[in-house]
Order: sequence, then structure tokens, then C-alpha cells
Amino acid sequence: MINPAGPPPTGSGEGEQRRLRLVAVTACPTGIAHTYMAAEKLAQAAESRGIDMKVETQGSIGAENVLDDNDVKHADGVIVAADKDVDLTRFAGKRVLTIGVAEGIRHPEQLIERVLSAPVHVEGGSSPTAPSAPSAPSTPTAAAADGGKERSAGYKALMNGVSYMIPFVVVGGLLIAISLSLGGHTDPSGGLVIPKDSFWMDVNNIGVIGFTLMVPILSGYIAYAIGDRPALVPGMIGGWIANTGELYDSKAGAGFIGAIVTGFLAGYLVLWIKKVKVPKFARPIMPIIVIPIVATTALGLFFIYVIGRPISWVFEHLTDWLSGMPGASAVLLGAVLGLMIAFDMGGPVNKTAFLFGAGLIATGNQTVMGMCAAAIPVMPLGQGLATLMRKRLYTEQERETGFAALFMGCFGISEGAIPFAAARPAQVIPANMLGGAVAGAIAGVFGVEDAVPHGGPIVAVLGAVSGVPMFFVAVVIGSVVTALATVAMVDLSERRRRGEELAGVGAPIGPEPALVGVGAPGGGDAVAERAVHAAEPVGASAASEEARTPGSASDASEEARAPGSTSGAPDEEPGGGEVLSGYLTRQTVRLELGAGDKESAIREMGELLARTGRVADVDELVACALRREEQGTTGLGEEIAIPHAKTDAVTEPVVGFARSAEGVEWGSPDGTKARLVFMIAVPEAAAGDEHLRILALLSRKLTDGAFRERLLGASDASALLGVLREVG
Repeated sequence: MINPAGPPPTGSGEGEQRRLRLVAVTACPTGIAHTYMAAEKLAQAAESRGIDMKVETQGSIGAENVLDDNDVKHADGVIVAADKDVDLTRFAGKRVLTIGVAEGIRHPEQLIERVLSAPVHVEGGSSPTAPSAPSAPSTPTAAAADGGKERSAGYKALMNGVSYMIPFVVVGGLLIAISLSLGGHTDPSGGLVIPKDSFWMDVNNIGVIGFTLMVPILSGYIAYAIGDRPALVPGMIGGWIANTGELYDSKAGAGFIGAIVTGFLAGYLVLWIKKVKVPKFARPIMPIIVIPIVATTALGLFFIYVIGRPISWVFEHLTDWLSGMPGASAVLLGAVLGLMIAFDMGGPVNKTAFLFGAGLIATGNQTVMGMCAAAIPVMPLGQGLATLMRKRLYTEQERETGFAALFMGCFGISEGAIPFAAARPAQVIPANMLGGAVAGAIAGVFGVEDAVPHGGPIVAVLGAVSGVPMFFVAVVIGSVVTALATVAMVDLSERRRRGEELAGVGAPIGPEPALVGVGAPGGGDAVAERAVHAAEPVGASAASEEARTPGSASDASEEARAPGSTSGAPDEEPGGGEVLSGYLTRQTVRLELGAGDKESAIREMGELLARTGRVADVDELVACALRREEQGTTGLGEEIAIPHAKTDAVTEPVVGFARSAEGVEWGSPDGTKARLVFMIAVPEAAAGDEHLRILALLSRKLTDGAFRERLLGASDASALLGVLREVG
């Protein structure tokens, strides 16, 4: 039997040479082209060396070619080319090389050499990294691929927690908002109240449970991403403790900021405990009993006795400080209260300001609560507005959360902004505070009053606010300020990050070509690439100029009449001119692309697709495809580009193909011009993951150099379609 931790075998007992066996896993944040291109490159490199290799792809349409226990058992090494977390527990005892997915595309041969000296993955240990062996590439590109181009482990862990938290925020927040709007009424002593024992109180209680769970969920899944399953329990219990101020003599818990702290503490504490050497008989109970109990107890006591005390101190002293401010100017007091309300959304600073305003209502001073009430909805409204103002900066999941945040903001539920603040605290929290300060100051200047301890437009609608016009002015201006500041800072952050990548890597693999409007599944990071360039609409003058480009789709009628034309012909053999389930036909194939630049090429391809009758609005299709290009080039390298769009400008899925003799500059990672251009367009309501299937099929086949040569060498439309039919 082969020792998996030893060197690769060279022969059997009878002296026969045994073929080396390797397995691999490829995955990326959106799981489309790069996942499959890396898989094909690795498989081709292994075959050329006489090595048996099976590659599992974890794409957007699910895991395919899954490795079974027998595959892993007989493998001499494991290559994990992924830009997202991959569970390595099944590879315990095997040599495991983990790198970015880009390296699987660029240097598959080197990876096969390096995996033979990779470290052995230990059960319950952290992910292995590539050894600094002499064979490891020392170029900036390779170095970056080992970690530089990937998001940090901390960022991935944070986004993992946020992605699991979002459903709890949305469900809990919307249930609370619905119950308040349909079953609540204003009460000077209790704010918006719902009659006890009523149906809407039951709905409200269910929503409160969702909100109560969101903080432990955030903490637990941050810890899980770092320390695996043993870290889940200490992370969740730590998050619950952080959110329960009574445990450390504070009137307010630490909220989501405390949950982030406990999540990271729990994760890294578990990693540290895993490194402790224990007797062999104790190892089976370590991950299910010893580690969770020790980590949970240590973290809980640490938070209560060490971290919790300062939180209680901050709460008390902020309250004392605010008590001395009622005599200050209305602008200053309103700005300070707005800053505090917006800082931690349910944490000690927020609660201090809220309880301060609520306590003064009984004394007859309702202006302080009016300032708080104007600031409370600014965070969710501003973040929701930001997702509408600059959609390309956000994933599909974030945009959906933005709609929910808008709804929650209308009902004074500031926690609707927590997912955004947790994901990008350095950009979102300052933007929230700026908008909150503006709203609070405006409300203070104009003497807005609130008679109930609650905020948001709902209290004005129900008649608890005096000075309603200026209340709404304060809310609107504050929300717009937050949205603009958020968009500016997020955009700046992404530009800076992209600039660092370009400076450190040279020509990195572009972001995964996800369709516009399609986010990464499970949120997590998340983790899809975000846009870094402003969207520019395609002007009518540009459209008319491109329409006159030689060989463009505006010449469709002449081209259709020409011999050897690629348009549909009446005598076409049944089914002979269809590729990719009929999405690509003779009508959507062009032997020679007339455009000389990317924008013109996309325009020409859009008009080519329009010949099928499946395009309702060519201009919108082109604009959508160009917006996708702003997120990152769809040039895949090796003279290939696959621009694509998901838009209701098309009525059915349609695929086009064109060749360019001179090539079109597409910003491809390897610097090559695009000579083989495919364009995919699907409607928003396209069923299932058909667009992902198309991209996967194309990406796999286009890694075959001989296939690309046949495409370039086809002499006419019939020959070209014959080659394309190999795709599927």
C-alpha cells in the first residue's frame, strides 16, 4: 500500500512503472470560465506527461466530476486551484498544493511539479500552502498567485459571515417592519407599540428572533471560515455574549462590531488549540468535544471580564457626556447625536444616543429625540440608495439586500445597513456617520420634535413628529449624503486595490466573466469582483458611426445575398446550422469582424445577434455588455473574448461568433488581441443556469489549441459551423 505522506511511487513490487495519479479541484468566486479553463489546462498538462489526473470543478452550476473516496485514496498529490474556500478535510494525509485559480490556467506544468513536494495536509489543520521549493516560480506573477491576487483570509472570513447573516437581517427586519406598519400604533411612553396577544405581535416576535440571531450567525460563520467546524460553536456563543450587554453590566451589547471581534477571536483561538500535540487516543474527541468547550469557555470569559468592562464604561461615560450637552447649539448636538446613531447601529454608542433622546421625552424635551429620529433611517436608506445609484459596485445578493434595507429604513430599522457595514466597515461606517450627522443637524436647526422613542418615516406618517416637512428634508439629504459618500469611497477603494494588483502582478488574470446582474452564490465575497470604472452610455452618434463600419451588421442585407453568406439559408440542412442547443446558428456567425476596437466590436456583435429577431433593443444590449466590460475584461487570453450580458433587451438566449484577422485589443491578461469573439446574451428571466452552461462549454473547449486553430482556419461558414458543432 502506498504511503500517502511519502514520495510518489516509482513502480510496483514487480518493477513495473506505475503511472502517477493526481487529483485537483478548481473553483473561483463566481465559478464560470476560470473554473473550467483551469481544469482543462491541468488535465491537458497531466496527459502530456503521462499522468492520470481527475479534476473536480466547483462551478456556479454545482460540483462536477466530483472526486470520490477511491480517487482521493489512490492519489499521489492534490492540487487545489481556487480563489474561494475549499473543504480540505477529505485530503488529510495527502500532499496538497493550494494556489489561486489563475495559476491553474497559466502554469499547470509547474503546479504538477510542485505538488510532488507539497506539504502533507493534517486532519483538523489549516490549509497548507505551497512550499518555498527551488522549483516554485519566483516571478511576481507566481508570487501573487500564491496569495497576492487572492483576497486575504480575513476578508474571506468576514464575507463568509456576512453572507450567512444577510438572510436573518432581511427576514427579521421585514417581519418587524410589516408587523409595525399593519399592527402598530404610536404611544408616547413606548414608541411604536403592538397590542399584546395580537396576531401582529406574534409576527413581530418571529422577526425579533431573526434579528437576535443575526449577530451570533455573523460571528459564528466568521469563526467557521477560519477554524472550520470546531470554531462554529465558540463563534456563535461568543457573538451572543457580545450582543447581550447584561452579561457584562452594560445597557447595550457590542452589536455587530463585537460579533466581528468574537468571530475572529474564536477562529484563531481554535487554530491555535489545534496545534497543541495530544495523545493519539484523544484526537477523535478534540474537534467535537475538547476544542469547542475550551474555546467557548475561554472566549466567553475573556469577553465578559476583559472586553465587556470597557464597553460598559464607554456607555456610562457617553451618557454622562451627553447629559451636559442640551445647552449646546442645536447644530452641534444634532450632529453629535447623528454620528453616534450611525456609528454602530444597535451597539453601545448607538444605544447611548437613542436612550438619551428617549429619556428626555418624559421631561417635555422632544427635540433631542427628533434629531435621533431623523438620523435613525439614514443608514439603511443611504446604503439601499447606493446599490441603486451604482449597481455595478455590488453583487446581486447585495443589491437584493439593498432593496430590503430601503424598506427597513422607512420603518426606522437601522440594522438594515449592518450587512454593508460589516462587509466594508472602512468605507460604509464613515459614510453612515456623515449622513447621520447631516440629518441630525438639520433636524436640530429646524426644531423637529418626536413624541415617541422611535425613528424613521413611519413615525412621521403616524403623526408622532412635529415639523414633518423638515423631518423628511433631513432624512432625504442625510440619506443622499450617505449614498454618495459610500459610492465614492467604495469606488476609490476598488480602484486602489486594482491599481495595487496591476503594479504587483503585471497583467493579472481578469475577474471572472460573470454576467451583468448575476452575483456569486452564498454571498460570500463574496466575493465577486466589483467594478472600478464609471459606466458610460453608448451615444447615438457612436452608434451611427459604428453602423457605417465596413463589415458591420448594418450590411446584413448585402451579406445575406453574398455567396457563402453566414445568414440563414432556405435550403439549410435540418439542424445542420445550429450549435449550443440552437442558440448559435448560421445567422449569428460572421467570418470576418469589421470592427477595430472593443466597443465597436461589441456593437457589431450585438447587431449580428439582432438578425435572429431575438433582440428587442440593440442599444440596451450593447450598453449592458459594455457595463460588463467595465467590471473587468471578458478577454480570456489566447486570442479569445467572450463578451456577454443578461438583459431583457433580448427575448431568448442567443450566441454569436465572429473572427478577426487583425485581432481586437480586449485587455486580455496575456496581452493577445482577440481573434475569436463569442457573444452571449440571455434575458433576465432566463430559466435556470443556461448562460452558465454555455460559458462552461465554451471555456472548456477553447482551451484546446487545436480547436482554436480549426476555428481560425475554417474557409467558409459551413466549415466554421462544423468546427463549432464540436462545442456541444
